[in-house]
Parts: sequence; structure tokens; C-alpha cells
Amino acid sequence: MSPPDHIVTTEAYQVSAATPVSPSSSPDPARPADAEPLLQVKDLRVSYATEDGAVRAVDGISYELGRGRTLGIVGESGSGKTVAALSVLGLTRAEGAEVGGCIEFEGRDLLALDERELRTVRGNEIAMVFQDPLSSLHPLYRVGAQIVEAIRAHQDMTKAKARARTIELLDLVGIPDPAKRVDAYPHEMSGGQRQRAMIAMALANDPKLLIADEPTTALDVTVQAQILALLSELQQERGMALVLVTHDLGVVADMADDIAVMYAGEIVESAPAERVFAAPEHPYTWGLLRSIPTLDGPREELLTPIPGSPPSPLAPPPGCRFHPRCPYAQPEHARTNPELLSTPGQPDHRVACLLEPETRRGLWRELA
Repeated sequence: MSPPDHIVTTEAYQVSAATPVSPSSSPDPARPADAEPLLQVKDLRVSYATEDGAVRAVDGISYELGRGRTLGIVGESGSGKTVAALSVLGLTRAEGAEVGGCIEFEGRDLLALDERELRTVRGNEIAMVFQDPLSSLHPLYRVGAQIVEAIRAHQDMTKAKARARTIELLDLVGIPDPAKRVDAYPHEMSGGQRQRAMIAMALANDPKLLIADEPTTALDVTVQAQILALLSELQQERGMALVLVTHDLGVVADMADDIAVMYAGEIVESAPAERVFAAPEHPYTWGLLRSIPTLDGPREELLTPIPGSPPSPLAPPPGCRFHPRCPYAQPEHARTNPELLSTPGQPDHRVACLLEPETRRGLWRELA
């Protein structure tokens, strides 16, 4: 099958599906094929008790991430991707929450750690850049003081040395005049500068894994490109693994080695990035790709949105969760929930779809 000859673009990023994607992150380090991944998530389930019933935010997802690799987790709002990311840091632990499965980081099950043990990992070995830097930074404390606190929480360092380290970090992430801006309050910084400060805080203790949750939300196109280029550059310099959570397929096309597509709390497709863009096999992934403007199409051509809305996590539909919105669904698809299985000839390309592989591939050829 020939890959579709079109260009996918979102915001400042674009990728030609006619050629393999070349992620900007560093290649997978040479290591035995059976070497332990840095992060292994197995059958992760997160639900919350509410007055209306249990909200199943994440429902049995599994994935792994190697050292120095980038995983893009993609999906619409409400797909569970942010909850899945927060669970790695233990930030979904709360009264009324049930978290099950296994999250292994360097062989340790993070779900089995108590809060004190988890604090030695959180912000130290694993760090996170949150979606909204304005609400993530305390408005009444200077930005530099908050980074100093993050450093001293994990390192035996004087305030003076921590402050000097903070200025170095602010300079590293491209904030101008860092010796002065270190004493600024969050509201005195632009949105891009606040996001850079959050990245500096996340990198303060040289983490092995960085999770970035929609790191370019509410930023203009130029600043988005700068932030993503910064993340890619820092990853290559430090050799850290990166989980990039986003709704923007253009972002993951440019940065990710592998992509996991989430829908209604489940992973419906996972594969190397170039495979997802050249030969996707799940109708939901097709819908995401076809709802993005193309550079080579007629200007008057309308986008093809995915019909309907995502289901409520309180009451997901029976069978395949995408079947109410899928134009190719059959009656039996409302009774059977598909497993995430390798597609023939592509062991690293897994799809949760009840359509036959050849049928899926034929349909994509017609759409592309």
C-alpha cells in the first residue's frame, strides 16, 4: 500500500505523510531488544466515585517507554490522556478515587509506593510540565523562589547555590535577563515565559522522564513552536524520556517516536509515529487526521469532522466505544469490545478494531 500523498498540518507544525516522519527527538539508544524499558504501564485503571456513579477516566491502558524515547499520547478532550499522565506521578490519588494496574519505573511499581516514597520520585526522577502555567505557579510567590524550593526539596543545597542554579536554568530555557527575571512574579511574565519557567522547574533535578501535558495550550503559534523546539533540544542534550500529551497531531508528528491514540479511556491504536501517519488502521485515527487542514488541498475544501461527541465516562457505550460515531460500524460491534492487538505484518502496530485488517487498509486507501 502506498502511503497517502498529502500533508497534515496543525498550527506551526506540518508533516508530509508521503515520506517517513523523522522525529526530532534522539534515536533509541543502542541496547538489547529485551532490555527493560524505563517506564511500563500495565492495565492502568482510574475511576472516581461521584453522586451519579463511577467515572471511568482510564480503563485498562498499557504502554511502555524506552530511555531517551518520546511517546505522544493523543486524543480529544475527555479521552483520559491527562489522567493517565497524572497517574504516573501519583497525582490521581484522592478520596473516592480507585487506581489499579501497575506503573513500573525502572522496575519499581509506583502504585505500590506510599506518599513519602513517591515524593522522592516526583519532581526528582520524574517531572511534569502542566497545561496551564499560570495556575500551576503560585501567584503570591516569586518564580525563582518556587524553583529554588523544588531544587532544595530533593538536593542538599544552600539557598544561595539553589538561587544560582535557578538563574542558570532560566537562562537555559531562554528567558532573557534571568538574573532579573528570577525575582518576577508569575503575572509579570508572558505566557511563553511562564511556560519556560515551568520547564526550568521540571528540569531542576535532571529527571529521567519528563511528562508534558498540552505544553503549548493558549500560546500563540510562534511561541508554541519555540516551546516545542526547546523541549526537543533539552531532551536530546539530557537524554531523558518524554511523554507528550496533546490533542495536536502535528505536534506529535514532529516530535514523537511512538504514538498512542486514546478514546473514551482506552488506547485504540499505538504504533511508531511514521506508521500512524502513513498507514493508520483505526477509524478514530482516520477521523483525527481528516479533521486537520491540508496544505495541498483546495482552499474551499471543507474539513471532515468526526460525527457526534465523545461518550460520557459515567456510561460508556457497550461493545466498541467508538461504534456510535463510526461510519463503518456493524451491529455486532455494539456487543463486543475489541482488544488492542498487533496488526498482521506489523508487530509494533496495535489496533483495537473489529474490522478485518485488510478491510481497514482498503478503507484507508480510499480515504487517503
